[in-house]
Formats: sequence, C-alpha cells, structure tokens
Amino acid sequence: QVQLVESGGGLVQPGGSLRLSCATSGFTFSSYTMSWYRQAPGKERELVAGITSTGGLSNYAGSVRGRFTISRDNAKNTVYLQMNSLKPEDTAVYYCNARRIDLGRVYQYWGQGTQVTVSS
Repeated sequence: QVQLVESGGGLVQPGGSLRLSCATSGFTFSSYTMSWYRQAPGKERELVAGITSTGGLSNYAGSVRGRFTISRDNAKNTVYLQMNSLKPEDTAVYYCNARRIDLGRVYQYWGQGTQVTVSS
C-alpha cells in the first residue's frame, strides 16, 4: 500500500522557519521524482519545488527560490522542505508528490497534505 505522510506544518510568524517532512512507503522511492505542491484557499494547486530521483537536480517556483530548500534521503524514503523567511502568502496546505514515467505511463502519488499558516 502506497503511503505519503506529511508532517511539520503549523503556525509560524512571518520571518520564521518550518521544516516539512514526507515519509513514504509502498513504492520504490529512489526511482521517483519528488515534489512539494501547495494550495491556498481559492487558488489552484501550484508546484513549490521538485527534486530528481538521485537528488542531483532541484527546481523551485520563483516565489520561493532562495527561501525554500528541497532535499531527500533515499535511505529513509523521505523528502523534506526547509522553509525560511516565511511570508503570509506562503500560507497553504502543502502536499507531497511522487512521480515517475515509465514507458509512457505516469505513476503518481499524493500525500494528504499539511497545513502551513504564516501569521502574526
């Protein structure tokens, strides 16, 4: 059974930091590109950051580049999102995503999300 379980969300003041974790099981983690998405109320889900299966390459949304860092530990089947200098506009539900394309078929899994609220 595939599971992606996010943790680490919460309430933080502007300028603060949080570290999100996504612990996974039930699939070959090291074969999947891992990403963090977020969805704010009334808005579409957007890509925040992604990291390749080996961790060699990562990409970020322009709004978080320089503040957020995605990383992964393939030995622990876990992906992280370090979020620094948080802003109120970072408030959203953050989702972990696993994705792999094999022979044209897309394999994709989602976590249940963790709430991040940035407010004074």
